[in-house]
Amino acid sequence: MKTLIIINDAPYGTEKAYNGLRLANQIAKDYETAEITIFLMADAVTCALPNQKTPEGYYNIERMLKFFGQKKGQIKICTSCAEARGIDKLELISGASLSTMKELAQLTLESDKVITF
Repeated sequence: MKTLIIINDAPYGTEKAYNGLRLANQIAKDYETAEITIFLMADAVTCALPNQKTPEGYYNIERMLKFFGQKKGQIKICTSCAEARGIDKLELISGASLSTMKELAQLTLESDKVITF
C-alpha cells in the first residue's frame, strides 16, 4: 500500500509535524511492505533543516525525519515553499530532496491513501 503524508505546519509551535511523523514512523515500523512518502509544504519545509536545537526531553523533528528516512521512506520538500522561505539553497537533512507540485500531483494520484497534517 502506498501512503502519502503531507505536512504543512512548522516543526515546532503546533504538534502537526510531530503527529504526522509519529504516524509515518509507526507505519514504517509495523508494516514492512508499506511505501510511505512524506511531502513537506509551506512552513513544514523547515522540518528538513539540520542541527535543530530543542530542549532536553522535547521531541526533535530532525531526528524523527532521519529515523523515517532510515526506514526507506521518501522525504520530499516543496521547492517553491523552500524558495519563499529562503532555504532552497541550504543544506537539508540526509534523505530529503527538493520536489515539485508536478511530483506531488503524481504521488497523490499513485497513492492509496493521502493524509494531511
